Amino acid sequence: MLEKLLEWDRDIFVYLNNLGVERYDGFWAIVTNIITWIPLYVLFLGLLFLKFPKKEALQKFFVLLGMVVFVTGITHLTKLWVARLRPNNSEEINGLIRILKSPSDYSFFSGHASFSFSVAILMILFLKKEIRWAMFFLLWPLLFALSRIFVGVHFPLDILVGALVGIFSGFLAYWFYRRFIAPGSRSTRP
Repeated sequence: MLEKLLEWDRDIFVYLNNLGVERYDGFWAIVTNIITWIPLYVLFLGLLFLKFPKKEALQKFFVLLGMVVFVTGITHLTKLWVARLRPNNSEEINGLIRILKSPSDYSFFSGHASFSFSVAILMILFLKKEIRWAMFFLLWPLLFALSRIFVGVHFPLDILVGALVGIFSGFLAYWFYRRFIAPGSRSTRP
């Protein structure tokens, strides 16, 4: 059963990766770079400090930071434990795919997906009452995670599991904030 699932995952990856067009390679290379998204991170921090009193904004920032450390740690440990080769490092398929990036670490699960989905979910939960368009934050992780297929470094299953871990982590961090930090906060907001 697991072998069949991995075979499907590999076949779907090869198909999707080959949908890429050389003309858009530069776009995907930019999208997949974490540095590209710095303005978005600055926007997130700015919104926290614009929409909430300083103490509350700082508390939310530290919960966000703690969640990022947690997600990064669990992603790294899982990659070491599972030790699944990235598509670009797999001799079985690397001749069949378009490779724009060549990281040498392991593939399962996608750190880009887990990181971006966790941050987006937590920011949506923090800001949903303050900003009606907060759901648009989900465009970032969708594009960011999808880019990993087009640059040749993650299988769809890596991205799906990374996204689920990220979503769960975002909700977990929000629950932690509401359960342990918000009750002790003396915010003047209703």
